Formats: sequence, structure tokens, C-alpha cells
Amino acid sequence: MNGLITRGGFFDDFFKDVAPGFYVKPLHGDPLPTQIRVDVKESADAYTVEAELPGIAKEDIHVAVEGNIVTLRAEVKQLDQQTADEKVLRSERYFGSVARSFQMPQDIDSAAAKAKFENGLLRLTLPKRGAAAGQRLTIE
Repeated sequence: MNGLITRGGFFDDFFKDVAPGFYVKPLHGDPLPTQIRVDVKESADAYTVEAELPGIAKEDIHVAVEGNIVTLRAEVKQLDQQTADEKVLRSERYFGSVARSFQMPQDIDSAAAKAKFENGLLRLTLPKRGAAAGQRLTIE
């Protein structure tokens, strides 16, 4: 068993409580997501995938379906804004990407597949059937 203290452990809590001025939180509320969280459901004729992608623009989400493989990829961009009459004391920018692929039990009809993104939730409707070639989905 690993006896090392990990980030977010005892010492982080200690400095937050004892010396709050020493512990500086990032300006953005949440760090970059490290994994896309999904729910996958199956009905008789289709799969439904719901993926949480909060704070990501629709244009930065890419969905690909090839056979029975579904790939989700998102580019994360968090920028701080500044006006002309402000002096920047600290600036943090976060850039990165997250991706996730998973295999469905049956091939997907990529021509009939649909994707919709609303309020940070991506919903994919993936009809079952053999697909001839891979296709990138357009997100509504």
C-alpha cells in the first residue's frame, strides 16, 4: 500500500485551516476535468449516451462513431478577462483536452445517429445496426 500523502490530502487541509493566506486557490472554480462522465442506456433499438461536459462550448466537442466504437473528445479553454482600466495581479489560463472511447455491444447506424448539447449535457442517440464507415456527428 502506498503511504504517500496525495494532493488534496492532510497538508492541504492543514494549510487551509491554519494559514488561509498561504493557500491560494485557482481563480477558476474547478480544475480541468480529467474524465468525461457518461451514462449509457440501452433500449430495444438504440443506445442513449449522456455525457457531462460543463463549461465547454458546443464547437469544442467532437463525437465520432465507427462501427461499435464511440469516441468523445472535448477541448477545454478557460480564459480570464481584463479591461483597459485594470492592472493584472495574477492570471491563470487553462487549456487542455479530454477524450473517452468505449465499445458498444452492437454496431451503430452512424447515418441515423443524433447528438444534442444543452446546459453542459451531451445526449447521443445511437440506433443499433451495422455501419459501413465511420462518421463524425454534428451536434445540435
